Amino acid sequence: MKQPDDTDIFPRDGLRTRQGSEPQAIQLDYAEHLKYDLARDRYTSTRHNRYIALARAVRDRLIDRWIETQQAHHDDKVKRVYYLSLEFLMGRALGNNVINFKLGGSVKKAFDDLGIDWEELRDVEVDAGLGNGGLGRLAACFLDSLATLQIPAVGYGLRYNYGIFRQTIDNGYQVEHPDDWLQDGNPWEIQRSELRIPVRYGGRVEQWTENGCTRHRWVDAKPVLGMAYDTPIVGYGGHTVNTLRLWSAHATEDFDFEDFNRGDYVESVASKTEAENLTKVLYPNDLHYLGKELRLKQQYLFVACSLWDVVRRFKHDKEPWSAFPDRVAIQMNDTHPSLAVPELMRLLVDQENLDPEQAWDITVRSLGYTNHTLMPEALEKWPVPMLEKILPRHLQIIYDINYNFMRRVAISFPGDVGKLSRMSLIEESEPKQVRMANLCIVGSHSTNGVAALHTELLKSRVVPDFADMYPERFNSKTNGITQRRWLLKSNPPLAALITDHIGDKWITNLDELRKLEPLAGDSGFQEKFRATRRQAKLKLLEQVKRESGFVLDPDSIFDTQVKRLHEYKRQLMNALHIIMLYNRLRKNPDLEWTPRTFLFGAKAAPGYDLAKLVIKLINNVATVVNNDPVIGNRLKVHFLPNYRVSLAEKIIPATDVSEQISTAGTEASGTGNMKFMLNGAVTIGTLDGANIEILEEVGKENIYIFGLNAGEAKSLSENYDPYAMYQANPEIREALDLLFGGHFSVGEGQIFEPIRKSLLEWGDRYLLIADLQSYSEAHQAIQRDYRDRALWTKKSILNTARSGKFSSDRTILEYAGEIWHTPRHPLDSNFKRSNTIVEAKGRMREPE
Repeated sequence: MKQPDDTDIFPRDGLRTRQGSEPQAIQLDYAEHLKYDLARDRYTSTRHNRYIALARAVRDRLIDRWIETQQAHHDDKVKRVYYLSLEFLMGRALGNNVINFKLGGSVKKAFDDLGIDWEELRDVEVDAGLGNGGLGRLAACFLDSLATLQIPAVGYGLRYNYGIFRQTIDNGYQVEHPDDWLQDGNPWEIQRSELRIPVRYGGRVEQWTENGCTRHRWVDAKPVLGMAYDTPIVGYGGHTVNTLRLWSAHATEDFDFEDFNRGDYVESVASKTEAENLTKVLYPNDLHYLGKELRLKQQYLFVACSLWDVVRRFKHDKEPWSAFPDRVAIQMNDTHPSLAVPELMRLLVDQENLDPEQAWDITVRSLGYTNHTLMPEALEKWPVPMLEKILPRHLQIIYDINYNFMRRVAISFPGDVGKLSRMSLIEESEPKQVRMANLCIVGSHSTNGVAALHTELLKSRVVPDFADMYPERFNSKTNGITQRRWLLKSNPPLAALITDHIGDKWITNLDELRKLEPLAGDSGFQEKFRATRRQAKLKLLEQVKRESGFVLDPDSIFDTQVKRLHEYKRQLMNALHIIMLYNRLRKNPDLEWTPRTFLFGAKAAPGYDLAKLVIKLINNVATVVNNDPVIGNRLKVHFLPNYRVSLAEKIIPATDVSEQISTAGTEASGTGNMKFMLNGAVTIGTLDGANIEILEEVGKENIYIFGLNAGEAKSLSENYDPYAMYQANPEIREALDLLFGGHFSVGEGQIFEPIRKSLLEWGDRYLLIADLQSYSEAHQAIQRDYRDRALWTKKSILNTARSGKFSSDRTILEYAGEIWHTPRHPLDSNFKRSNTIVEAKGRMREPE
């Protein structure tokens, strides 16, 4: 008997209103959401109302495939990847979902017919405040690639009420404001109120013997609840829709009625406030104890909820625990999810009653760890007393792991007391600290770096003892970016030009861009390529003028450094070089010169005073340079406030020169360098992170490399005298004397004294003065080469053509094949849509 479908019950002239890709179906779905969800009409609807209605119409189409994907993954008992990341810097979703589901033409036609610019609605969306920098953006690219490659996956993170912060500039200083990205709701997420996971803190551990085995019970702990919010992640073509599941903290009871009746109105909601603080903000300031404690609680909430969900899903199929690593691959993105090691052990031993040895084998085989830093101080450590107070059972488990591990180390390296001390999970400091990176390495079967150099330095400098003991566990997975967002969405003119000449296979196979190489010297193609760059510059010009009031010169060289503000990324060196250029132009107004516009975008951590002072310096330099009549339009400097994904999508396509200038041996990989390269920017950079692999791909004639390499930097650091170098180089000395003599801080005293001391008295840790002359010479070569339009355009085209290696699709395939062992699970593109009425029937499922 034929089952009725939606069109039988709700006829719309054959349109599937919530599923169809025709313009009329999208138009009708949008109109119904506007009317029936939002109770708005043409007289009362705002731009935001219209954005919400469109987002929900697009989401309707994703949901069909989302349900189909999850049903197929469940029925086929696939192995899933569970990607644990404290950050997911997703950016805006509407444009990306329209592109990946191939709805662009239909949406445009639907809204053209309504007399509405759909791109204007797209830009109403705020950036999701779920990340800060490269770590979160990498996680977002990975989710896109996992879905595009049809690899079953779930991303797990936290649903922060506020992002890192919204940045404004006042008198040159960074000012932080709450990033209330959820104030108007999020149309993409679905609250799973039935998934309320109890998470406990504090209490004590009871121990007893049962059938000859020691058992443990964690009691008297204070509970909070983690509630799930799901977002569909659609791959290109709409074949697979995976899930991003974020956890939000809630109190077990929002309201204490007895306290309220006693008149204690504040105390009556105290537990609600305390619980919700756990997911209130991304990265609470941890310069004080309470901030550290909140951050530890955040990390455990995230891990506990995620692993509870993973275990629940596995147990549903009633397979033996020995099959767990065959169904589950958990990837820890940096050390933030490191508590997954003791938490998985706790679940398996304390709750599932597994033998500790079997539980340890399952834990190690199921977990993988990605390291993202070469900075010893950036490797997380937690004070033992804090762990004992907040997570007493986990500290016991960590001590048990360490006891067994130390025995293995002692057997493998007899008599080497120093190795025992270095490899211990417990640092014998005051107070004692748990070394979370060591825990991740010991508790997982794979530790990967994120670029070839980073992996080698990780093994040779950061954790050499672990590399000696577990050489088979270490591997390199060079980071990547998704071309769907960073070219197809961000740079439509260039994407269209590429597709016109080589077809559209590059969208899912970035190596196809190699077919552009024969066109690099073709004058006709070069002219079209330059036209796309000018279009991108004009778009950026428009946004910058609207948001900041700056007027950019599209005929100048756009030289850009946009990334998190940190000393090792050396935004300060860039600023010092600008002062050198300023001096040259003032001395020689007739110098042959192509106008330069230096663009900066960066957020400094609220507690990082020196980084915030660098932002002040850049803005002060900009004020002086931009208003000097001798300089005129030949040199401009602009700091663009509140750098974020949606702003990056405008800056990157418009950039001519990409600044990737970290001290060699400090940057793990970088992904901004790859985004700029993909869009045709030419890199000036050190031999650091993925710059080395960019050099290998693009060729030395199409990149500007300067400065010390990692080995030279390490050697120099052992006997470095920055003051002597400052004295020996007249141009550098003149620039620093101008800065520290107050030329850029008139009326503000010696505000840049901490910078002077960091460079000339405290050892210039990141070797700015050592590399500054070489950096200046590389910029002179850029100035010379840019004047030859054909030469420069060829370099630019070849950067795009040779960027194929840096697709996150390639990275994910390497993870899947070499770490996770997860095959692709293609779903039929002509799948039979689930019948809505049929799906609404059947037994009601009780909440778990």
